[in-house]
Amino acid sequence: MTAILTDDTTAPQPPQGAEPSDALTTEPPAPSTADDPTSVSEATPTTKESVEEPQNALTKKFTDAEWNALKEFRTLIPDAFAEAFPDQADARTTPIKLWGITINPTQFDDARVSVVLMKFLRARHLNPTEASSMLVSTLRWRDIFKPEETLEEEFPKEVFGELGYVFGKDKDGRPVTYNLYGANKDLKAVFGDIQRFLRWRVSLMERGIQLIDFETIDQMVQIHDYEGVTLSSRDANSKNAANEATSIFTGHYPEFLYKKFFVNVPGLMTWIFWIFKPLLSSQTVAKMSVVGSGPHTIGKAVLPYIDTHELPERYGGKAKGFQSTV
Repeated sequence: MTAILTDDTTAPQPPQGAEPSDALTTEPPAPSTADDPTSVSEATPTTKESVEEPQNALTKKFTDAEWNALKEFRTLIPDAFAEAFPDQADARTTPIKLWGITINPTQFDDARVSVVLMKFLRARHLNPTEASSMLVSTLRWRDIFKPEETLEEEFPKEVFGELGYVFGKDKDGRPVTYNLYGANKDLKAVFGDIQRFLRWRVSLMERGIQLIDFETIDQMVQIHDYEGVTLSSRDANSKNAANEATSIFTGHYPEFLYKKFFVNVPGLMTWIFWIFKPLLSSQTVAKMSVVGSGPHTIGKAVLPYIDTHELPERYGGKAKGFQSTV
């Protein structure tokens, strides 16, 4: 089967205990508009003259450049909401919920909102205008696709039951998701209905995000297992599904990847990765590790990030199994 890659642009941070190198700055939220929550003219995003900027462990790592970009980005949020929901007259002042975090376009008094917005900024090289466009696109897509509903949908276990798992955490508390591309060799069953596959794949992503608090962690670790996969393990539907999934994750799930391990990769596929490596950014390559086969080899690469009791035995750990996501 085909890997679903996420094109993140931020290099992974060092394991827990490393010294944070980003400077801390502060930036307070806007005056309250509670007396007239629908007033656009009074819905001014944060200014330095009001109360202290809300902080958490992640916002304290923002750089000066990131804070400056975030301040500008906040001023664009009301217009972004209006553009995303053109049929909603009060969209400029109506809060929305994204990945479990409520974003109020007129008041930024939750540090977790700053973390969510920073993901869009980092994905667009701290360009507030481009980040706003990405946010608009994401909100429109979510309004149509309704990814939160995938969490309640049932997918046939005989098809998807062994393809994906959310299991354990890394040493800093990030959730770990597993994709086992060779677990079901019936390509027609998996990819015959592309939209069903995409909804299952998005559900896997959303389940991982449910374990992210946006206070101490805002990313996840992914392990992509290619055991049993060959170059012939592709058909037209699987290619189309891979392309659509890649478009979804690169366009609407910014900066969620901390580290990705490709394990049990066939030798020829390893060479293909290295051929395409020059086409990838150094930040993206820094997040990826192509690992050989077998518990010892995989464990040697993965255990510095994931505790042995959190890693399944098949990958060199001591955990007995997976927690299925379907």
